[in-house]
Amino acid sequence: MTSEERILNALKIAGDTKFAFIGEGVLSKVAGTFKECFPGRKAVVIADCNTWPTAGERVYADLKNAGVDVEKFLIPDEKFHAEWKYVEMVDKVLDETGAVAVSVGSGVINDLCKLCSAHHKQSYLSVATAASVDGYSSFGASITYKGLKQTFECPAPVAVIGDWDVIASAPAWMTAAGYADLAAKVPCGAEWMIADLFGTEPIHPAAWHVLQDCLDEMLSDPEGVARKDKKAIGLVFEGLFLSGIAMQAARSSRPASCTDHLFSHYLDMTAHRYKGELQSHGFQVAIGTLTMCAFFDEFLKLDLTGLDIDKCVEAWPSLEEEQERARAIFKDFVDPELGAREMTKKYADKDEVRRQLTLVKQQWPSLKQQYRAQVYPFEKMQRLFKTVGAPTDPSDIGVSRQMLRDMVPFTQVMRYRINLLDLAKRAQIYDLLVEKVFGKGGAWEIK
Repeated sequence: MTSEERILNALKIAGDTKFAFIGEGVLSKVAGTFKECFPGRKAVVIADCNTWPTAGERVYADLKNAGVDVEKFLIPDEKFHAEWKYVEMVDKVLDETGAVAVSVGSGVINDLCKLCSAHHKQSYLSVATAASVDGYSSFGASITYKGLKQTFECPAPVAVIGDWDVIASAPAWMTAAGYADLAAKVPCGAEWMIADLFGTEPIHPAAWHVLQDCLDEMLSDPEGVARKDKKAIGLVFEGLFLSGIAMQAARSSRPASCTDHLFSHYLDMTAHRYKGELQSHGFQVAIGTLTMCAFFDEFLKLDLTGLDIDKCVEAWPSLEEEQERARAIFKDFVDPELGAREMTKKYADKDEVRRQLTLVKQQWPSLKQQYRAQVYPFEKMQRLFKTVGAPTDPSDIGVSRQMLRDMVPFTQVMRYRINLLDLAKRAQIYDLLVEKVFGKGGAWEIK
């Protein structure tokens, strides 16, 4: 299937996005697309000091030359993240101008425009400047509010423009971050398969196939990405776009994130810095992705056909015990009740745990084959990340291996979404897997 065919098929299942132009020279499509989507409306180009000269100035001029009443607003800070004060800033711009936002930037500017447009009960147009995130076309915006990284439900843009010339000119680290964010869909897909088996979040066929059917292809040219080849980076961007469409179709982030992203959310919520700098979403996700590949490697070495289900069910704690465990984990966290709230949402009683483990035991040979076919081995994923310039060790983002190990209990309980660690808890193999990953000879051996 060609890129054009994939994009057209994706738009058929998208709930919000009606137009997408991805390729060389498509920046010229902005003015015409805006006029078609928002006839007679005023535009405000929202950019920053980096994206304005990269694409914002051209977009502004093209809109003006096309007869669109247009203003501009540049985020005043050189370095900024998706925090609530910037939501208030963009909301004020939309209030004062009465305009439709034209987002010219990467993940942060796009999410700000997405949420603020929803506040104003209108859509917007997204002009991507880097293949750095999958949020351009996603349903929802990831914003830090009152110290907590949260996903706010809001519609995706009506149109996405991804010009290869623009996105290939982005700093190499941004493309590496996007590659890592796209690669996270590999272990994330396997964890969705677990949730589907348990019946907690059944796989949405359209959302699954729009990305997973071509995911390997999108990740297949790390060398091209590293040498800033436009086609290779364009494929990564296309994969990120399709990931966003999958989220639109499912009306959930389930197709695109699971435990891999929770490591990043934890670091966001604890304001983690390395060399005085907050780390990019994609770089943090890279470490979460590698960690989950390592967990799957160890998990798939086990033979669960002999699982003692009676013993597992007998040892399974009550809801109250799990809530207390979560409170103990989160007692010094910015939101001490976060774990207990999320644990309550996904808790299963003994009868349900028995049913779930029975499915795992009965189907283990075929499940093992399915999960192995889905998840890249740790060493393969690490090689890919090394090639594109993404982090390959937690120390690359200022996290020690002991710190990473200490984060694992948080990631197991900080979201209602069923994950591999939940299965491990039910099967009484959680401690074993943690020791295998972080112990002697493990992928993240602590020496």
